[in-house]
Amino acid sequence: MYTKNDLQHFVEEAKQYARYGKVADYIPALGKADPNDLSIAIYHPDGTVIDAGDVTHKATLQSISKIIALALVLMEHGEKAVFEKVGMEPTGDPFNSIAKLEETAPVKPLNPMINAGALAVTHMIRGNSTTERIDKLLTFVKSLTGNPAITYSEEVAKSEFDTAYLNRSLCYFLKQHGIITEDVEDLLDVYTKQCAIEMTCLDLARIGLVFAMDGLDPITSNRIMPLHIARICKTFMVTCGMYNASGEFAIKIGIPAKSGISGGILGAVPGRFGIGIFGPALDEKGNSITGIKLLELLSKKYSLSMF
Repeated sequence: MYTKNDLQHFVEEAKQYARYGKVADYIPALGKADPNDLSIAIYHPDGTVIDAGDVTHKATLQSISKIIALALVLMEHGEKAVFEKVGMEPTGDPFNSIAKLEETAPVKPLNPMINAGALAVTHMIRGNSTTERIDKLLTFVKSLTGNPAITYSEEVAKSEFDTAYLNRSLCYFLKQHGIITEDVEDLLDVYTKQCAIEMTCLDLARIGLVFAMDGLDPITSNRIMPLHIARICKTFMVTCGMYNASGEFAIKIGIPAKSGISGGILGAVPGRFGIGIFGPALDEKGNSITGIKLLELLSKKYSLSMF
């Protein structure tokens, strides 16, 4: 089995690819990240954690939050209600594309991992106020990580809210077609705070472990989500989790994973362990270029692919 030295060696090797990527500077607060940062934590069911890099560094979840919000609304509403509003099919288009919405009849986002689908999912988080809804999601994240201190970055949330022109467009399109019914600014308030939830890659790996163990937290023996919901989420991670690079990722690496434009990657190796990675240098599709290289090295060396 791998050691901390193995991980450190892989991190150093993968870091060399940072020069081919760039940070997500179109959101000003994310543009401050150091593209050469790279850290990984692997969380095992017995509580053993093996890590490398600065695993105390915090980063925001961004699109990784989409899989967590999906699990929450599936528990709140059930599959039938959720999949009436959002589909289950992968897309070859960029994550923030509006084009497919116009081509689909009746209008429905293709899946919950693209921005339009994620906005439809966040719209379904129940609560009497935007504060109540983000607090509910935070409570769920705290239960997944076992970390009661997790919150969101106000700086990143504001930066995203102030520059969310494309997401506003998606919201208005969805509202025109009855997919969402609330005030667009209220929805964006919840969504940008959801994306700005902040944690270390240790926390991220703990979430990956819960998904890897089909919704059971083996550290506390608490069932955080029903088995069938964990499986639905893992399936979306395989088919849509890495944006429009999901097919290539499945072939080269072959584990359920979800990425975010902060450079985070959440991995869940079924029945084995959870992985948390942060590497802010992104490829042209919005995935961590160093994080993917790191996972590729790991998967090849230790036969992690589920296929």
